[in-house]
Amino acid sequence: MSHLMQQFDEVSFTYTYILMDSDTHEAVIIDPVDTKLNSLINFVNEKKLNIRFVLETHAHADHITSAGNLCKMTGAIAATPAHCNITNAEIQLEDHQQLVFGKNQVITAIHTPGHTAGSMSFIWNNAVFTGDTLLINGCGRTDFQSGSSQELYKSITEKLFTLPDDTIVYPGHDYRGKKQSTIGDEKKHNPRLAGKTMDDFVAIMDNLNLPKPKLIDQAVPANLSLGMVSHAAE
Repeated sequence: MSHLMQQFDEVSFTYTYILMDSDTHEAVIIDPVDTKLNSLINFVNEKKLNIRFVLETHAHADHITSAGNLCKMTGAIAATPAHCNITNAEIQLEDHQQLVFGKNQVITAIHTPGHTAGSMSFIWNNAVFTGDTLLINGCGRTDFQSGSSQELYKSITEKLFTLPDDTIVYPGHDYRGKKQSTIGDEKKHNPRLAGKTMDDFVAIMDNLNLPKPKLIDQAVPANLSLGMVSHAAE
């Protein structure tokens, strides 16, 4: 038996995921946020979880991760995308690499570049954790950290959209209170992708004109070391 808990950070609109194996109490955490460290540790202790891995979908620009502190406090192993150059993570994940926890719980890492050059999505059971690659009715921006609209289009249409339509999509962020979608729904209804060619998509992305993330100058350097800076944990 497996269970999932979704934690939300109201400041950065980030979702953190705790994947749990009920037979062994082993768990995996995806994209933890520094300011939610205490509540996450309280949940882990309350449920008597043994954290096996802490995963990052990419080096985030809008919040600082608590991955390093979580590993230090729980004995978990950090696993991050190889091409993100988060050098102090013990496991540097390559495309299609698998991690096993609990009683035969398997997570498959899929390299889905575009939002950043190293971005990964994680497949687990009938779910995919897409980070900033695919959002509900949207996608991550491509205008910094070696982003590429062309690569993002290929990652979504050639990798994520080849998953079964009923695969549950758990995004890294949502700004409208939605918690999940499906691959089928995003293929049909995502306004940036449904019925769009690569040229259409690139034109949309080129004209977003989004402001620079407020924390990018602090967050990216910190996240390249798993958030292990003096102000990372509160």
